[in-house]
Amino acid sequence: MKNKILVIIGPTATGKSDIAINLARQFNGEIISADSRQVYKKLDIGSGKVTKEEQKLAKHYLLDIVSPKQQFSVAEYQKLANKTIKKIQSHKKLPIICGGSPMYIISVLEGWQFPKTKTNLKLRKRLESKSLDELLSELKKLDPTRAETIEQKNKRRLVRALEIIYLNGEVKPLIKKPINADILILSTKKEKEALKELIKSRLDRRLNENMIQEVANLKKQGIPSQRLEDLGLEYRYINQYLDKKISYTEMYDILSKKIVDFSKRQITWFKTFPNVRYIQNQEEATKLTKDWII
Repeated sequence: MKNKILVIIGPTATGKSDIAINLARQFNGEIISADSRQVYKKLDIGSGKVTKEEQKLAKHYLLDIVSPKQQFSVAEYQKLANKTIKKIQSHKKLPIICGGSPMYIISVLEGWQFPKTKTNLKLRKRLESKSLDELLSELKKLDPTRAETIEQKNKRRLVRALEIIYLNGEVKPLIKKPINADILILSTKKEKEALKELIKSRLDRRLNENMIQEVANLKKQGIPSQRLEDLGLEYRYINQYLDKKISYTEMYDILSKKIVDFSKRQITWFKTFPNVRYIQNQEEATKLTKDWII
């Protein structure tokens, strides 16, 4: 078990969490969530966070660690994830990184060295006055690669990406120091139509579980509309529905399409990961993990 890390990736709605829990129970593992929304408190249904009951089946880390009013960066995630990996290994257990946020995971595996760029309030204010389209267009000109991988609807991340470029005076190549470990990467895989059906079924289930009320509660707690826009698809479009900008039917249809589009982007990202082993079910995941551990 020494110096091994198991990674479970794959598009949304394909059962990654269930597989991770089962593998943790079978192979003495503990799970590190790699989800850019599950780090936030009170974002439960919309983010697909494992329930308290599921967390009793296997220990989870990096859930509910920051208020949704605060910002949380990839660099912060990487730092906490590295610390957590060492903690789990010190207990002679298997670290299992599981999630659908590619940048979180690859930043840990590749050991991205983030530039230490200070904030320039004057520059930031100027950038924040621009629209999403203007910011994205600017980033595409300066750093096309980053423009492709960034959350294009997340204004804060667009502003920060441009801020770093302007303050450094250039687009600096990313320095990487890959993590020193024996890594097995398993990726869930579903046929296109099956994935669409899984996404639709999960959306229906979450709406029945009061996902709309979850967003309404966040608004009551003072989370502004712009922040909800940044927190991802479900929070963005349910917020627009609650603000009466779109109808329920429009919200449902937009979400159905946008989540499918998001899954396609995830698949594209995950194809860049090295030596991925694809799995269709729990049995395949168990066999590959067992062979690797032995």
